[in-house]
Amino acid sequence: MQPLDVVIAARDPQSATDLAVSLTRHFRSVSVAGSMEEVRHAIPKLRARLAVVDLELASLSEVRALCLEFDSTAVVCTHRIPDEEMWASALAAGAIDCCQHGDVAGIVAAVRSFRQDPHPSAA
Repeated sequence: MQPLDVVIAARDPQSATDLAVSLTRHFRSVSVAGSMEEVRHAIPKLRARLAVVDLELASLSEVRALCLEFDSTAVVCTHRIPDEEMWASALAAGAIDCCQHGDVAGIVAAVRSFRQDPHPSAA
């Protein structure tokens, strides 16, 4: 996988920091944002190609707007207890996956899968 720059937006600063530390093993650089406004500024500034967005910080409409505004940036949503309905709603909003907070393996797998075939329905 090519090196990627990542922005994490989470409601809880400690969980965001913990996730950032774990993700540094997989991505070129990882930054933490405390709000969706910070994410919107960080993506172009850092040329981030991945945003990990906590659904306790952002609504699905904010995720949808982020995906539309930054269409070359993949979005993975996270939540403490994601369920199937939340996962489907996140994907419908434009995210590439919805994982449990701290699920580093799930986030990395989603990005790898997406980068191999970013438009699976176009086949």
